[in-house]
Amino acid sequence: MRRLLLAGLIALATLPAASFAAPATPSAAGAPLDLATIMASPDWIGHAVESPYWSVDGKSLYYTLKRDGDSVRDLYQVSATGGAATKLDPAAMAQADGPAVYDRSHTHAAFILHGDVFLVDLASGRRVQVTRTPQPESAPQFSADGRTLQFRDGNDWYGYDLASGVTSPAAILKFADDPQAKKPDALERQQLELFSTLREMKADRDAHRAQQQALEAADASRAPQPFWLGDKVKAVDTELSPDGRWMLVITEPAHHDDGKAPGVIHYVTDSGYTELQKARDYVGRDDPAPQSLLLLDLAAHKVWPLATDTLPGIKDDPLKAIRDRTIATLEKAGHADEAKALKAPAVRPVTIANQGSGGGIVWSEDGSQAAVQLRAIDNKDRWIASVDFANHALVAQDRLHDNAWINWSFNDFGWLKDGRTLWYLSEASGWSRLYVKPLDGKASALTDNTRYEMSQPALSPDGKWFYLLANKTAPHSYDVYRVPASGGELARVTQYEGVDDFTLSPEGNQLAVLHSAPYLLSQLAVQNAGGGTPRELTDTMKSAYTARAWIQPQFVEVPSSHGAGTVYAKYYGPANETDSPDSRPAVLFVHGAGYLQDVSKQETYYIREQMFQNLLVQQGYVVLDLDYRGSAGYGRDWRTAIYRNMGHPELEDLLDGKAWLVKHHGVDPKRVGIYGGSYGGFMTEMALLRAPGEFAAGAALRPPSDWVTYNHEYTSNILNDPQLDPEAYKTSSPIEYAQNLQDPLLIEHGLIDDNVLASDSIRLYQRFVELHKKDFWISLYPLERHDFKHADDWYDEYRRIDELFSTYVKQRPAQ
Repeated sequence: MRRLLLAGLIALATLPAASFAAPATPSAAGAPLDLATIMASPDWIGHAVESPYWSVDGKSLYYTLKRDGDSVRDLYQVSATGGAATKLDPAAMAQADGPAVYDRSHTHAAFILHGDVFLVDLASGRRVQVTRTPQPESAPQFSADGRTLQFRDGNDWYGYDLASGVTSPAAILKFADDPQAKKPDALERQQLELFSTLREMKADRDAHRAQQQALEAADASRAPQPFWLGDKVKAVDTELSPDGRWMLVITEPAHHDDGKAPGVIHYVTDSGYTELQKARDYVGRDDPAPQSLLLLDLAAHKVWPLATDTLPGIKDDPLKAIRDRTIATLEKAGHADEAKALKAPAVRPVTIANQGSGGGIVWSEDGSQAAVQLRAIDNKDRWIASVDFANHALVAQDRLHDNAWINWSFNDFGWLKDGRTLWYLSEASGWSRLYVKPLDGKASALTDNTRYEMSQPALSPDGKWFYLLANKTAPHSYDVYRVPASGGELARVTQYEGVDDFTLSPEGNQLAVLHSAPYLLSQLAVQNAGGGTPRELTDTMKSAYTARAWIQPQFVEVPSSHGAGTVYAKYYGPANETDSPDSRPAVLFVHGAGYLQDVSKQETYYIREQMFQNLLVQQGYVVLDLDYRGSAGYGRDWRTAIYRNMGHPELEDLLDGKAWLVKHHGVDPKRVGIYGGSYGGFMTEMALLRAPGEFAAGAALRPPSDWVTYNHEYTSNILNDPQLDPEAYKTSSPIEYAQNLQDPLLIEHGLIDDNVLASDSIRLYQRFVELHKKDFWISLYPLERHDFKHADDWYDEYRRIDELFSTYVKQRPAQ
């Protein structure tokens, strides 16, 4: 008999099935898998190599590894020619290099180590510590003439003169009004007219100020005059030109409305008292602050705003049809104030600062040119513009428009070595491609128009080659390729099919590669930049894990019955299916993040879940993991298929996956379960609520159940703002379909999740209560955020999922 097991809001679910004892150490390699092994601390598996970078001399590489037992990262060094890696103790770390930058003549290098700036003379190896401060410095760069090492402290820039050893500020920014520039009002003018002593005192102050200005203009050893930028704005970012002449300052309103933020309650605390944490705002309740750009002439000490109103399409309203419909509905309902607030602006606001989804400023090496990437706050346009210094204006070089939304990825841009040609990634063709554009010429693609993605372009030190990641041979196969900067053939450099990252050596003749595989965490290798046999430098896996005979996923193609073409998937099944009975049970695993690619030959983000798929196969299930529409790796149309319609195309793909299992692997259509976390939890709820009867049971982990309460940065891209486009939110939110629940649903959520708030699951639970639904349960974990960290909670979470599937999926339903 199915039972409603949740008697109160935070009651824990228990389903009838065998229990699992948790051993202290992982099971032996030949023993059957068990949940306690899978969900133990992943230290028993090994650790991924993280953040590799070359030593200043290019002879060795540094990288970090997580330490067993805690989250501390240790620094290691290994020779580029091979040999044992050395873990650096604190004394050795003090003498280590940081990720280095080089001057144009390659005579000096600079890097940041423990937050301070260091300078190295490459000929002698002499090392100079430039700063020793409690605050961290960052972004070292050499001036175009090589005489100055520039770096930043927050938004303040400094220059270290290599000859004199003197450090001075490049500019002093004051976000207040200039007290000396204030014009006297009527009363002050009257005072000066009446009293000669006041006039004499003012004249004396003016004389001192004039003398100070003259001295500073004539004496380079003095600190520069401050720039008074007013109290209405604040700095978001600053970028100093390599020639030291210009500074670009990104600003936003100083008192932008932060909106109302929900709270996350911590119930289990060190103090013993409940504690409230402010979380992120809801989508549409705090739109990003509009940003502006100032150009500072550091030599002439002048400031000019760089207007954006000349950018092509900046005055368009790409949401006009939706806007007009919503405004009409509000006006008809008598909500005139809300309708008025939705009127389109005359000039669309933009963001400029790089926030992980496009934006930022890039200078040419000689400092004579700057490129700025801007993004419309409505997410429909991305512009790349150059700066016309003579006319103090932006000049549009490229506009990328998307009726859905501009991608979070593929926004890299920069300059070729000539300082007059831009390069950038763009999805203009429907796939991420690499383009070059002279400032006064037309853009051209460096590569053909084949259907594959390109990412992480890096220009070689000599400027002759671009190196990049691409999945050219298959969507799930990633390697390093290179193409001449002048255009030509895209040549494959590595042969791993699972490259995660790469970095060129200082001379550009070697390539350090991070590579992985489905059961191999990222490892470091080095090979010639033009290709060849790699030298493996690390092996950080542990034998307890590698000795097991893990099921290698089969990369399969599921035909879409909805015109989407091919849905790529990973299939986990027994080695010899002919020995398995027909009408077997199956489970669909649904990856999270939405825009994420899990069907690849790289290591999976879901390492515990992958082991759980092995356990399920051991128990008689088969498992399918699909890259449904909205996933990364398949081009623009695949990504934007979910625009204003989240959960619908994806569900079509999941149902096609189920049908494929039934047709090709003898799966009983009545015995298919589904589970996933985050976006995968959302899709589990959508599957059960929008396709009742299709799945025997589902487990939704940390699911967003109502997109109205998710964050702005992610949600507004896909669904616009809820005030402007309420229809999209209603269409896309599981809570709107709660009345359809008929299949067993287990919800699991961390109580201190500050990404997808636990209130999402609790609100949906309350809907089920009010609708008198049955067979739904919830498990809440008081010490877990969005990404679970504690082995006990992982174990408990998956014990319940295993019991759910054992009870409602594995057992043949009654006839």
